[in-house]
Amino acid sequence: MKVLLLGGTGEARELAGQLADFEVVSSLAGRTRELRLPDGEVRVGGFGGASGLAQWLTENQVDAVVDATHPFAATMTEHAVAATRAVGVPLLVLRRPGWGAGPGDDWHWVESADQAASLLPMLGRRVFLTIGRQGLDAFAGTGLWTLARCVDPPEPTPAWCTLLLDRGPYVVDAELELFREHHIDVLVTKDSGGPQTAAKLTAARELHVPVVLIRRPPAPNGVAIVESVAAAANWLRSY
Repeated sequence: MKVLLLGGTGEARELAGQLADFEVVSSLAGRTRELRLPDGEVRVGGFGGASGLAQWLTENQVDAVVDATHPFAATMTEHAVAATRAVGVPLLVLRRPGWGAGPGDDWHWVESADQAASLLPMLGRRVFLTIGRQGLDAFAGTGLWTLARCVDPPEPTPAWCTLLLDRGPYVVDAELELFREHHIDVLVTKDSGGPQTAAKLTAARELHVPVVLIRRPPAPNGVAIVESVAAAANWLRSY
């Protein structure tokens, strides 16, 4: 069975490692400079939209597609849905669960980066921005001191914020130190889910810092969706 694994996440790398008995091709967008490569065959780069992906699936005789991209990679998911439907290849979407507020959390949900930027002046003056390098421009006009953490530097480099280039996983003690060092009084993040970057939420709770969370795009309709690597592996082996 030949599987195209749309990856770039920790779950995708873990799934690729569990599918030694399949012919797996992991596809990475290539936007991150230092790629973490999974086991097995890897291709890097786009397909040329849904039509290009459909052609690639046909030419490479793919039996199934697993979309294990980031929960906010909505365009890639849309292309995967359209392409697999066009050529009649089954599609599974692997999405880690989103985060949920607990006792002591002060969370404020928004639909977009623009909404988050509009809300910030009512919540704090020193911002920790952890949404990645895409969408930073929405916060350029807030007038608030901002620490923006990214894996790769934005281009062009923004002059309105302090950049911190770092990659998870993160631990609570280090996040607490970061909050205190920079006197952070409001956190902005995406509802990415998963444990690798959740330590900042624990730090915000312990320090009574409000959190602005950008909701993830809705899951596609009419496709199989699972929340764990084990469930994805079981789905593939059921064919």
